Amino acid sequence: MDYLYDSTFDGLLTCIYYSYYEDKAKGIYPQDYYQCSLVNSSRIIVTDPILSSRVYEAIAKKISSQALKQAYYVFLSNHPRKENIILKYLQLGFKLGRKIDNLHTHLDVLPVYQTARKVSFEVHRFYGLLRFAESNNFLYASLKPDHNILIILAEHFVDRLAQNNFIIHDQKRNIAIIHDKQEWYLTDFNAPENISISEEENFYQELWIRYFTHISIESRTNKRLQNQFVPHRYRNHLVEFKKSFLTNLSS
Repeated sequence: MDYLYDSTFDGLLTCIYYSYYEDKAKGIYPQDYYQCSLVNSSRIIVTDPILSSRVYEAIAKKISSQALKQAYYVFLSNHPRKENIILKYLQLGFKLGRKIDNLHTHLDVLPVYQTARKVSFEVHRFYGLLRFAESNNFLYASLKPDHNILIILAEHFVDRLAQNNFIIHDQKRNIAIIHDKQEWYLTDFNAPENISISEEENFYQELWIRYFTHISIESRTNKRLQNQFVPHRYRNHLVEFKKSFLTNLSS
């Protein structure tokens, strides 16, 4: 039996519940992208917050809080089979309990461990790479992460910028975290291509680029190391790598 869900974490946990208490799931798939098969029957699972919360608590108590975090990070990843590696991981976890945290090389654990690590690495990378620009009465930052990490970044930046209105925009998924000094929320979001920035912000951006371009020692330039710490796919959202600014400064 294949279970089909609405692509939410609550929906996935609801599928885990039905797999445990009713028909065992052979696979779990997003409903919108499922290809019907003559071999496997399928069932659409309606998300139930009560049932999902039971599974959430069961993972933390019967397996571990670390396992819960691992599963959630994998869910946020771009892994093409994330639902099914989570399913196998939790099935094993409910059998072995906390012991699963030490079985990093097990065939049902390794994909989860590796994928969660990639997500965690990208989150910590954006803690340092995310750039905010002042626009009218709010701060704006954009990014195109490989994984759907916006919800994790929110906790860090809400704490760090608690006194500011800000928007963190995931342009790849057209969603954003919006914070208004009182609370924050995740929402669908389509911003204009060019966000207008204040004159003061423009001044400091140019100042930063001048510093960035003149502080380096040409004989010690290490492009390979720079690419390792700041991959090219992230540079379109970093002020110091914007060619338009660099061109204006050199003219």
